[in-house]
Formats: sequence, structure tokens, C-alpha cells
Amino acid sequence: MTRQPLLEVDELVVAYPGRGFRVRATHVLDGVSLDVAAGETVGLVGESGSGKTTLGRAVVGLAPVTRGAIRFDGCDIGSVSRAQRRELAQHVQVVFQDPYSSLNPAMTIEQILMEPLITRKTGHAESARRVGDLLDQVKLPAGAGRRLPREFSGGQRQRIAIARALALDPRLIVCDEPVSALDLLTQARILELFGEIQQRTGLAYLFISHDLAVVRHLSHRVAVLHQGRIIEWGDAEQVTTRPRHDYTRRLLLSAPLADPDRQAARREARHAFLAAHAADSKAS
Repeated sequence: MTRQPLLEVDELVVAYPGRGFRVRATHVLDGVSLDVAAGETVGLVGESGSGKTTLGRAVVGLAPVTRGAIRFDGCDIGSVSRAQRRELAQHVQVVFQDPYSSLNPAMTIEQILMEPLITRKTGHAESARRVGDLLDQVKLPAGAGRRLPREFSGGQRQRIAIARALALDPRLIVCDEPVSALDLLTQARILELFGEIQQRTGLAYLFISHDLAVVRHLSHRVAVLHQGRIIEWGDAEQVTTRPRHDYTRRLLLSAPLADPDRQAARREARHAFLAAHAADSKAS
């Protein structure tokens, strides 16, 4: 894995104008900088409202950039033409949290997977062959292509969403809470699939999650986002086992565990941590 940045986010600010006269703009992201190398997974972690989804949306062109820059392979995404943006879209794909709402319920899986290929003017025969290959990559049977999204479980639908993201051979996938709606066992299987695909293809991931325990299994580096700013950023093993910031420690203690005894111990540790910090706040 090279450290040459594939994606660079440089002092990014995303602000939305206030509603009403003289109402100040709301800063969702405030000077965020990070990078993702080719073949690397960077985990972006934070609680709801931290700005992590906004960052992912900005990378794929779905959120406005107020200041700063987002560069993909050296190209400033914010300054490209519409035609160049379409070309970049082939290289940067996204997997959303809820696979069912992102899949057209009236289309078969084959039609869903063919859609981006036909848009790229790939022939029908080649598209059909590619669909079979995509289903194989995400470990679904070839016959799945003839079925509708409602016929699949949540984990299977997420596999279909991953297959669609892979259709155009992207170099980067933005994964926006892709396992948060799944049970722990299905989460583990989907994370394993992401890892296998990365090893085989050299894909890079920006993996967004509220769960520090989830990203530690897949990420090489981790950025912790709090109130629109990165407060901790470094090697995944260090951030997820020896965090320096109290907010990161709280996220780690909030992560669920499958073992009931370990979960109970973690819950007690979290309560003690919060109580100690509440006492410190009153003393100060």
C-alpha cells in the first residue's frame, strides 16, 4: 500500500446559510483535513451530528464546499467541469446505510446492476457477463439477478449495494454507515467481504461509522470527528486501543459487544468514566 494520497481533504469547510435575516451560517465542518491512500481504508468516526456524513457527501459531490479543497488523484473536485465530474463519478462510488431505500424496488437485481453499465454505454452481452461477475464477487448466486430487492435480507441487500458500487471499477468507495442497520453477525460478514474485495482489487475506502469497534477491524488509519472538527487522527490500532482524547475514549466505551458479560463490564466502565468527568466538570 502506497502512502501517495488518492483522496485529499484540505481545510474543508461546509456551512449552510441561516434561515432568516442576519442569522449566522451553520458550520457543519470546520477546517477538516485528511487523506486516503490507494488501497487504504480510513475510518471516520463520530456521533450523530458530528459532520461525518456531510464529509462523505461532500467527497461524492452531494454537499456544497464553502471553503477548502477536495482533491482526487490530484484533481480539485470543486473546480472541474460537469463532464469531468461525471468521469470522476466512475472512480468514486458510495455505499449507503440503508440498502433497501437505495435500491429501486421495481427493478430486478440484474437491472439495478446493469444500469450504471448501460449509462457507460457497455453492450448488453458484456453487461450481463459483468453482472454475473459482480454477484460472484459479493457471494450471491447467479440466480439472484432475476429477483427483486424485497426478496433479500438486509445483509444480502447490502451485498447488492456493494456490487452496484463495484460495477464501474472505482478506485475509492465512500461507505456511509454500511453495517449500522445490521445485526452483529451480519456486520462481521459484510466487513469481511469489504476486506476481501480490497485485497483483491486494491480499492480504497473512506469508512464512515459511529462505532469505533467496527472501523478498527477494517481501517488502517482512523479520524475522530467531533462537532465538525477532527480531534484525533492516526494509526487505527493506536486510536482504537490507546485513544488520547476523552471523546474518543467515550466512543470506545459506547461500542457494543456480542458477549453479555463483556458488554456489562463495558457499560459499567462507561458509567464510571462519565461520572468521573461529570465530577471534574463540577469541580472546575
